[in-house]
Amino acid sequence: MSVPERDAVDAALAELRGREGVEYADARAVVQQGEQLKLRFEAVERLESQASRGIGVRVLFRGAWGFGARPGTTAAAAAQAARDALEVARASASVARRKVTLCEEEPAVGVWSTPVAIDPFAVPWDRKLGELQAAVAAARGAASAADAARIRSIEAHMLWQRERSWFGSTEGGRTEQTRTYGGAGLKVVAADGDESSVRTWPMDFDGGVLGCGYEAIGQLALVREAARVTGEALALLAAPVCPAGRTTLVLDTPQLALQIHESCGHPTESDRALGEEVSLAGASFLTPDRLGRFRYGAPRVNLVADATTPGGLGTFGWDDEGVPARRTPLVSRGVFVGYLSSRETAARLSLGRSAGCMRAESWNRPPIIRMVNVSLEPDPHGPSSLDELIADTDDGLLMTTNRSWSIDDLRLNFQFGCEAAWEIRRGKLGRLYRQPIYTGSTPRFWAGCDAIGGPAAWRTWGFVTCGKGDPMQLMAVGHGTAPARFRDVEVGSSGRGA
Repeated sequence: MSVPERDAVDAALAELRGREGVEYADARAVVQQGEQLKLRFEAVERLESQASRGIGVRVLFRGAWGFGARPGTTAAAAAQAARDALEVARASASVARRKVTLCEEEPAVGVWSTPVAIDPFAVPWDRKLGELQAAVAAARGAASAADAARIRSIEAHMLWQRERSWFGSTEGGRTEQTRTYGGAGLKVVAADGDESSVRTWPMDFDGGVLGCGYEAIGQLALVREAARVTGEALALLAAPVCPAGRTTLVLDTPQLALQIHESCGHPTESDRALGEEVSLAGASFLTPDRLGRFRYGAPRVNLVADATTPGGLGTFGWDDEGVPARRTPLVSRGVFVGYLSSRETAARLSLGRSAGCMRAESWNRPPIIRMVNVSLEPDPHGPSSLDELIADTDDGLLMTTNRSWSIDDLRLNFQFGCEAAWEIRRGKLGRLYRQPIYTGSTPRFWAGCDAIGGPAAWRTWGFVTCGKGDPMQLMAVGHGTAPARFRDVEVGSSGRGA
């Protein structure tokens, strides 16, 4: 049976084959659909669905790239996108100072889909709203009559995304894949006078987002966690600010996922390291001269880019230039050893092969180097839970769930603010602190990592709004981690009385 999207890809490539000066071309036909739901208390603030369909074409002409895109997936639209791309590539070749070369890659052929037990787009809207309404009711019901006025907002949200793509290249690549992901989250805001607090589950921003189907909602257990979230939001109003000083810091996995994203994922993007991505806090301290010889962190620190991780938002069959999902070490035993790369940057840096990190937000954007699942490997002999890690810590602080962050253009110096912190005394949790922050320099911070949880404590988190590029592209990325401990970290508070 003829598939319009596959026919469109073939039409785009047929337009370019045999053209003088064309060294390589690929085409992606993409069909996307999405849903977003949001409640504030009992009111529905968002209930929407989106859909998009189109084709994007890349052409390498005499060592220079061109890109063209058209809505729809007809053969006529595809052929025009190919002509547009060729026109851009010719113009680029006339002014290019450097010729692009690509590392060798076996042409990919195959079909891949995210494992899905329950199709989220087949679940009725009423059921989805009911899940969120139950979470809001549980959170509201956890506040006493005296505390009810201090609960200023309870939000519950859910999102689902599905993307089907058909890829082909002049080298013979021919793939089809379907990526599905989504999840939900809960947010409680409390206030008393000038003081306010926020607690979320499982985390703010994107909530608990996984590469799977509607079965994720049951795993998130929003109703079960609602009372704790409300209780902690209220307790933070009376909590003291986090004391300032240098201490031992334990990070729970929601916070550590963002730490990995900002100070590990972005600086290992090879286009940043080469000085070609500077529009959004670009560049990197992990420059090519440091590859294989720079000490990034303690010997126990191992970071990998792995597009095969089950449930990850950076999991797929092939990236958007047809490179198969693979696992690439970034930091091995504390030493910086690898980049997130494309076929082009892999050739420039003599890496041998691409890490398979070229991805585009949609059909109307060219693929650029993006994170896949950038993860901290668990310690095979590490604590099996956060509780065990805390019990192994004499004194210090536990921080969880990001509230704010700031990091410099090189991804070197940073400050993170968290929703909550607890003191650790003799292996047990003590007082709750509000508005905690911690600061550091990436290599020094990771050099102080002296404990990482074991495989049983490791889990995957997902962010759907990682921004990069100009024009901006948003991308879903994954981060796996177990809780970890860091020595001699500067901490403090962003609140009054600090």
